[in-house]
Amino acid sequence: MQHIRSSTNSLFIWLHRLIDAATPTAVIILLALQSQPKVHDRYIVTGLLAGLLLTFIAQVNGTYTDWRGRSLLASLRKITTAWLLSWLVIVAIAFVTKISENFSRELWLLWAVTTPAILIIYRMLLRILLGLLRKGGVGRRRVLIIGAGMLGQRLATTFNHNPWMGFEVVGYLDDADDKQGNLFNGSPVIGRIADLAELSTAFEEVYICLPKYAEGLIKQLFNQLANTAYVVKYVPDLFSFNLLHSHVEIYQGMPIIGVYDTPLSSRSAQLLKRLEDLSLSVIALTLFSPVMLIIALAVKLSSPGPVLFKQTRHGLSGREIQVYKFRSMTTCDNGDKIVQASKGDQRITPVGRFIRRTSLDELPQLLNVFKGEMSMVGPRPHAKAHNEQYRQQIPAYMLRHLAKPGITGYAQVLGYRGETDTLEKMQKRVDADLFYVSNWSIWFDIKILIQTVFVGFINRNAY
Repeated sequence: MQHIRSSTNSLFIWLHRLIDAATPTAVIILLALQSQPKVHDRYIVTGLLAGLLLTFIAQVNGTYTDWRGRSLLASLRKITTAWLLSWLVIVAIAFVTKISENFSRELWLLWAVTTPAILIIYRMLLRILLGLLRKGGVGRRRVLIIGAGMLGQRLATTFNHNPWMGFEVVGYLDDADDKQGNLFNGSPVIGRIADLAELSTAFEEVYICLPKYAEGLIKQLFNQLANTAYVVKYVPDLFSFNLLHSHVEIYQGMPIIGVYDTPLSSRSAQLLKRLEDLSLSVIALTLFSPVMLIIALAVKLSSPGPVLFKQTRHGLSGREIQVYKFRSMTTCDNGDKIVQASKGDQRITPVGRFIRRTSLDELPQLLNVFKGEMSMVGPRPHAKAHNEQYRQQIPAYMLRHLAKPGITGYAQVLGYRGETDTLEKMQKRVDADLFYVSNWSIWFDIKILIQTVFVGFINRNAY
């Protein structure tokens, strides 16, 4: 029966889960003991809730799956982002229930920093220990790679640069004359594919990394290797396609290749993204409500018209949503033809010029985020008229809508914001949006939010 092998049931994974669940509780108790002789129950309850939440989010965001093939940096990013999201959710709950007053700000911050530090150090020490054990030959498996092309070289690099995984590449087999005897990414080409039978004792596992046009040879190898006792694995050649987040899934034993897809298409990723958005929008609305009130009064008193301006935009999957903004112009254009704001635009009010330049006009979109129509981070929503124009001119333009539109986005922190008076400017913005859609992660969102604080709010291109 065909099945998918998973690393989630290994001893190391259960060890990770146990330590991840216990660490937040242990840290908050130790921090509380520094300032008081007895720990109040609220610290224990908060720590236990955070530990359970951390383990759940880490499971959902893939921290415990496919860990053998993931770099140490990627693993550390996943557990760190899982903790930061857990901490944000706890802080949001504390704000809503008004129990945050029972905890000092110093404790909140120390807890936020110390917990991931311990989780990171523990994982680094475990990797070092595994590396030493593998180096000594404990649990090491010898691997032969058939095909010394880009695919095979990429696999060899993964194994050679991560000795803790326990794979030793004995070499490649390849039929190309110019590759014989050469070294590629730390491993030699030790012969041609026809030499496979002569190397019977040199390895335990075979990885077939041939290009897709070698289908006949691949079938021949499958038949030949069926009469051996090797572990045989086939690496499909997906890198020759120019796809958006291409990947392979298994449906009842049938391999399915994702052509145009995003990490956000999974229910678990959507849940994580929603937790992130809900927590951050609650905190932001609480913190910025006085500022929003002042801006609303300034807009109302400075020029006639509504305080809030609602624009029809395309949201997730192209569905129409109403996006909120503080009115910054004397007109409220929302039709089939919309003229973008330009330098010296006479429609922009004096107050509007300031709030547009500082992006304060976008603050009401926190309500869109709270409602679930938008996200804190995502491709910026364009006017319907612009969508209809650019979808005809820029390939894959509408794939931006595989993610919810955001208050800020990758294109904005790269500086691709404001007036797009040339097709090249819009192309750069769309390229950045598609990169985000294809490579989304909580960590990516956090990086964009941090960059937004420093470079994304005030921009000379925002008129």
